[in-house]
Amino acid sequence: MKILKLFMNRIVIFGTCLVLQFAWYIILFWELANYSVPITIFFSVLSVVVVLVIVSKDQNPDLKIPWIMAVMALPLLGGLLYLTLGTKRPARKMRRKLDMAARKSKGLLIQSPEILREIEEKDAYVAGQCKYLNYTGYPVYKNTEAVYYPLGDDVYPVMLEELKKAEHFIFMEYFIIANDNMWKGILDILKEKVKEGVDVRLIYDDIGCLPTSLPSDYHWELEEMGIRSFAFNPFVPIFSVVMNNRDHRKIMVIDGHTAFSGGINLADEYINTIVKYGHWKDNGFMLKGEAVWNYTVMFLDMWNAFRPEDYNYERFRPRVWHPEPFDGTGYIQPYGDTPLDNETTGENVYLNIINQAQKYVYIFTPYLIVDHDMVTALTLAAKRQVDVRIITPGIPDKKAVFLLTQSYYEGLIRYGVKIYEYTPGFVHGKCFVSDDKIATVGTINTDYRSLYLHFECGTYFFESPVVAQVKRDFLETQEKSRQITERDCTPGFWKGLFQMVLRVFAPLL
Repeated sequence: MKILKLFMNRIVIFGTCLVLQFAWYIILFWELANYSVPITIFFSVLSVVVVLVIVSKDQNPDLKIPWIMAVMALPLLGGLLYLTLGTKRPARKMRRKLDMAARKSKGLLIQSPEILREIEEKDAYVAGQCKYLNYTGYPVYKNTEAVYYPLGDDVYPVMLEELKKAEHFIFMEYFIIANDNMWKGILDILKEKVKEGVDVRLIYDDIGCLPTSLPSDYHWELEEMGIRSFAFNPFVPIFSVVMNNRDHRKIMVIDGHTAFSGGINLADEYINTIVKYGHWKDNGFMLKGEAVWNYTVMFLDMWNAFRPEDYNYERFRPRVWHPEPFDGTGYIQPYGDTPLDNETTGENVYLNIINQAQKYVYIFTPYLIVDHDMVTALTLAAKRQVDVRIITPGIPDKKAVFLLTQSYYEGLIRYGVKIYEYTPGFVHGKCFVSDDKIATVGTINTDYRSLYLHFECGTYFFESPVVAQVKRDFLETQEKSRQITERDCTPGFWKGLFQMVLRVFAPLL
């Protein structure tokens, strides 16, 4: 029975299909090469042209090198593989739908010039960051209460209580949903809210949910419960660039005035009711107020791209169901990142924080797979005596990725960056905090997938209580972590060789 269940698993089925396709490609090209000299010449010339195209592209060099090596190593197959998988651009159909939804909501996210002027008077560098995020489409707000939670265990009960208060609508967008206790606790509330007439909608990522064995038709089960939903970019076992683009966001919006985000997905390990990789160190935050509007529009743009139905967003604004004034101090700017444009918004936010830091910058990240620009920024900050500290997992969720993360340690530590591994378990939070005045918390990992391929979100905080809360969380976590020294970074021959190979092909992983 267990063997049958294994073979019926979607990951096993789809993985087998992909392996068979790749094997078929190899055999086909091998036979063609032996059968026809003109065909061999054609594909060899194609590979040369592809290499020239890659070299000439206005793109991060770290993304070019692995493909150039792959094409040169497989002169017949490499060019075609790049044309199939190497563009890292969403399929035209997906792009068209998302672009159309974004155009319909254009003009809804309007920046208050008064707020920007206030920030400029306080800090010109922070104002520059806020202007950049406004350029990407997301205004900065006041009048928003923000609370940071250092563990999924802490934020989950608050999420349940706020869901119970919903009277009009609940929007949820998550990378991973597992059909276990955490999700069941939420689902029970959602079903009750549907009976009360609340508009409940859910977007989940199909590949993100593959390891959880969520049924492929789960969205239909939810529809029967009255919960409107869809799986983003359903996984089809065909080599295609579009499979790279995943919805990695974590968004919950309640009645337009309350939102949750952060690192946690909806599965038991995120709240430590089961143990997979030791203690799961994650985070979340709650917003109440004007800034929630950015998350609402972000969700509705994704929803209307694939289920177009909301032609007027006004009924979802924060004050529609909360006419009373909002509390809260500081300035808060939720933002999104998308592979649809040429902006690496998430990375640029991180780079700006590092480059503008004067005293310190502390970083939580589960995957330290950084490109040349990020390495340069981190080491340059350390050279100018900024206290740069990074906490990574002590127990990895993916061993190969962890080896890749560790391969960056020596080059950073050599120039003064301090790196700590969280001894009790796995760090999944994605946070930067700097100089007691700014922080960003969200879903964006410091790896190529998050920075270049996925739909992501984060929130930038200035003069908010969240800044001190994130700093306190970092320092308390550091006390439970082991500092890595240069001596720890000396691998054996085979491990070092494997890490070098991983480094070269990191952008393709």
